[in-house]
Amino acid sequence: MTSFKQNFVCALKLTLLGALLTVLGGCAATLESAPPDVSSAQPLGVVPASELDWRKLPPPDHTLANFRPGETPDYCFDRATQPYTAVVDSHFHPKPFGGPAMNAQLLWDTFDRLGVRFVNYFGIGQVLELDANCSYYLDCPGVSAIPSIKNDFVNGLEKAAYDPDKIHITLSMTFIDLAHAEKAAETIALYDTEFPGMFTWSGELNMMKQALLGNNAEPASVESIAGWADFMEIFRERGVPVTIHSDLGNDAEPTKFLHLMDHALESYPDNKIVWAHMGLSKELTTMDAREHVLLMSERLDQYPHLYLDISWDVIYNAYHRWGEIFIPFFNQYSTRILPGSDFVAAASKTWENYAQELEVTSRALRVLDNEAFRNIALGQNYFELMDLPYEAPVLCTN
Repeated sequence: MTSFKQNFVCALKLTLLGALLTVLGGCAATLESAPPDVSSAQPLGVVPASELDWRKLPPPDHTLANFRPGETPDYCFDRATQPYTAVVDSHFHPKPFGGPAMNAQLLWDTFDRLGVRFVNYFGIGQVLELDANCSYYLDCPGVSAIPSIKNDFVNGLEKAAYDPDKIHITLSMTFIDLAHAEKAAETIALYDTEFPGMFTWSGELNMMKQALLGNNAEPASVESIAGWADFMEIFRERGVPVTIHSDLGNDAEPTKFLHLMDHALESYPDNKIVWAHMGLSKELTTMDAREHVLLMSERLDQYPHLYLDISWDVIYNAYHRWGEIFIPFFNQYSTRILPGSDFVAAASKTWENYAQELEVTSRALRVLDNEAFRNIALGQNYFELMDLPYEAPVLCTN
């Protein structure tokens, strides 16, 4: 471990010179050997691509046992030698919108290889018509994407038959049509019968996803949110979190749809609601990051059961000011943030594709302070939200 003096001198050089890390290669290497401090964190966009290549990440050394309290008391997670990628993928789609999916065993081997120990298995809330012969909705405009139980049932059957011992999988109910949810409680009863006790999450549910409007998807309205009452009561009683995709707006009108999430939060303040992608999307890439953080902070302060997921590479690709704006925000609200990839496991993809997306969506994690890293990257928020019998390991102090 480097000395305090070395780190201080290194940080001072970076501050005074404002140079890229590539110019100060030796100094950057010194800083990288210790858990990064947000006070000297650089916007991740200036870090050389070679430094953030998933192929250069060290192999993980942890197993599920290291997350079971008391089972491995001598283990600690060393940020200097372990990958900064999240051990939790709270937003993962094992099946595509249509067509064949990646092999289940390949996925589980991939998670193990990359150190992902906990995964939310989301179905696709709006599945493409079966005869569309299309795996991605944007490749087939006009083909209807309709809420369905299909993905959820396949996920449940796979887990029941081949439940992996190295990965903890959480099954999620994704069938609910938020525009017409009046019979959702009846379908939950069907899940209870067919998969008793197995589905303990709900989502990703689409309230407003602009990208799907070209596939005849109907967004929820203020009026239809009242129709959620029955299923939200079930979820509240069971402690089931609900991940909701609700776009904030678009570049022309950045907060055009904010009223929808506000109304849902006001209507169901006691439900555990996870706002997918922090409300960002490909349609909203020019919003002032400070304004976005202010909107999120206000709602996190007002609604104690609200969480944000930072899944989807569009967030990193569109907003490059992590070091200046997002990192302090994540550190401040570190108990309310969940990591995720938003990977869609179509058969055309490989394990390397997932490794790349996991790295990109974890880039902010590498410059979090230690407390936030443990809460977010090592899963403490996830375990507490789900009341799971796991605990994030302590960080090494050597």
